[in-house]
Amino acid sequence: MFITAGAVANDDSFQPNESKTMSNHEAYIAKMKLQLDELDTRMDALDAKANEAKEDARAKYHEEMAKLRAQSKLAKGKLEDMKAASEDAWDTMVAEMEKVRDAFTHSFSYFKSQL
Repeated sequence: MFITAGAVANDDSFQPNESKTMSNHEAYIAKMKLQLDELDTRMDALDAKANEAKEDARAKYHEEMAKLRAQSKLAKGKLEDMKAASEDAWDTMVAEMEKVRDAFTHSFSYFKSQL
């Protein structure tokens, strides 16, 4: 999954069953970090819009944004775990990371569509 200016797309280039070298691990981690950072940047932009909303809408917005920030923190924690993952645990960690990332991305997209 690559994040482009305003779009989220899937990338299946990292298959859990492929043999991975440390450089592949590092590339995957860097790719995930970039994607999570991009989502955080997009959330910051939405935060700026919240300041323009009416008071009642702003409270709901901040509540939902707090949920997204929690998902971001969870995803970043999972990414940190991946950095220390053994070769044996890597495939499992990739699958878990992608589930967390997909849930975060879905929540973000749904939230954005509701604005």
